[in-house]
Amino acid sequence: MTTAARTGAGIRFDHVTVAYGKHHEHTVLDALDLTVEPGEVMALLGPSGSGKTTALRAVAGFVQPVSGRVLIGGRDVTGLPPYRRGIGMVVQQYALFPHMKVAENVAFGLKAHKTPRAQIPGRVAEALEMTGMAGYADRHPRELSGGQQQRVAIARALAIRPGVLLLDEPLSALDAQLRSGMLAELARLHRELPDVSILYVTHDQLEALTLADRIAVLDQARLRDCGTPQELYRRPRTAFTASFVGTANLLPVTVRGAGGGVDFAGRRLNVPAAAQAADGAAATLCVRPHLVGLGAGGPAGNTLHGTVTEVQWRGATHRLYVSVDGHRVLADVRELRETPGLGDEVALHFAPEDAVLIPAGLAEDGAHHG
Repeated sequence: MTTAARTGAGIRFDHVTVAYGKHHEHTVLDALDLTVEPGEVMALLGPSGSGKTTALRAVAGFVQPVSGRVLIGGRDVTGLPPYRRGIGMVVQQYALFPHMKVAENVAFGLKAHKTPRAQIPGRVAEALEMTGMAGYADRHPRELSGGQQQRVAIARALAIRPGVLLLDEPLSALDAQLRSGMLAELARLHRELPDVSILYVTHDQLEALTLADRIAVLDQARLRDCGTPQELYRRPRTAFTASFVGTANLLPVTVRGAGGGVDFAGRRLNVPAAAQAADGAAATLCVRPHLVGLGAGGPAGNTLHGTVTEVQWRGATHRLYVSVDGHRVLADVRELRETPGLGDEVALHFAPEDAVLIPAGLAEDGAHHG
């Protein structure tokens, strides 16, 4: 592929605050400080109202910050209109013109960017080829499936050869099977466009974990965490990150002594990270369900005893819900020959190194993530 933007254009949020109201009293994005490197896919992940779409719209130029700056490729674009920012954008509703054929829809952005007329057919064909829609140029949007319409929307965004591609929940309107196929297509496109920076807004953990080089986790208008998918999943810094990036058991514990132990519901558990924490400190223990096994652990492991309250069959695994002294613990167990019944007493185990200790009161705003 030779048509990617020739020079990588990263994105920089320099303490960007967006607020509404007569006196800017309603803050929807609070001092976001974040850098998207040239060629990087950054997912903005968070619940509804967390500020992720506002951040994307600030890059696009559709909302104006009350303070801070937005830079693209090192250039301050905070005051520039959207059409002068060199961005492509795809939203969840496709936003295709129903009266225009596919090729005309894709050409629309090129005409708006004053692309020389002689170049437009080639650029349209190239974008449709990249998105697997070359055979649909003469169709109208109503003759296409939802997934095909979204491919056309992506082709239109790519035709202008943007340095930055903004994707706002682009797969949320698709069914699960189409979404899976489009995830693979987006991953392929990213490989073919190594210089294009992609900012990807989603509330779907799987999309973020699959596509992103790094994930920025937002909640209540603030950046809470930022890191690679592996970092956030395996070693979350905050309880919010642990619960929002994947499923987590979050158990309240008290640190006991310098030997690497914690107390949970009257039981001593071995957690290496506890050796660095203050004796008597409150903390949260994070253990992923797939790392919790059925049965007692060995002498070096951790064992919990509880009562089965629910069993869900999930194909490759059974998810067990176990009440341990009033605390719910999840275990995803593979290939169970005999499924425990509701009310059965069971033992669960996990390895000390599979537990992550999250100190209480850890600042969840996220400091500077560059």
